[in-house]
Amino acid sequence: MSEDEYARRGIDLDKPNAARVYDYILGGQLNYAVDRMFAEQVLAAQPNARERARLNRQWLRRAIRFGMDQGIRQFLDIGSGMPTVGHVHEVAQAVDANARVVYVDNEPVAVAHSEIVLEDNENAAMVHADAEFPDDVLEHDITEMMLDLDQPVMVVMALFVHFIPDERNPAGLIAAYRDALAPGSYLALSSATYEQQSDDTARAVAMYQKSANPVTPRSADELRTLVDGFEIVDPGIVFIPEWRPDDPAEMPPNPAECGGLALVARKN
Repeated sequence: MSEDEYARRGIDLDKPNAARVYDYILGGQLNYAVDRMFAEQVLAAQPNARERARLNRQWLRRAIRFGMDQGIRQFLDIGSGMPTVGHVHEVAQAVDANARVVYVDNEPVAVAHSEIVLEDNENAAMVHADAEFPDDVLEHDITEMMLDLDQPVMVVMALFVHFIPDERNPAGLIAAYRDALAPGSYLALSSATYEQQSDDTARAVAMYQKSANPVTPRSADELRTLVDGFEIVDPGIVFIPEWRPDDPAEMPPNPAECGGLALVARKN
């Protein structure tokens, strides 16, 4: 691809991008040299970064299955990133082939590859939009075609909100999505945290401050404030592997080493 084509698609190769870095850490191929170089620096500072990414993907699958168990058949994945194995539509449609999924991202590589992955799936689609502008997402033609907002939806924000600093009002952002949802809808959210973390986390966060996507880790109390208006379901706000593990015997010896907190909450 020429430099002009990169520019036309809005792909910035001067700075690493969080979605592409995460793809590399998960073992994916949808990344560039600038992302791989940065990811290796993160891995050097935080050697368990790959395990952290894996635990978050496992939590996401558990959260989707929980939503399916509650009768949810519509999912809106905000900041969905790259299409990887075990993506939301794969988990949901394994239970019900008619489950509908809309992915949202503004990273051009993630969008392009998601469109390719989903081109033969009539019940899943990609929306190219900035999720910080909820109207652009909720009023998008694809969203309106795929989702019935008069019926319950699960909104997924997996490792998304920590890219929204306090000055950009993450609580207001989440509230805008909440207000558009029908009663009985759910929010599944995970976020980086400083709680019970080692210096490795501080070093990795400092590195992200120099990327295109700086990170703002948050405490459980801060996340509880962000999801005001939702009822947090059991087991509450916990470290990611502690959220309804499939097999408690496989729980890591120190769940806090995952570096993140997770919750699922219901709109009553």
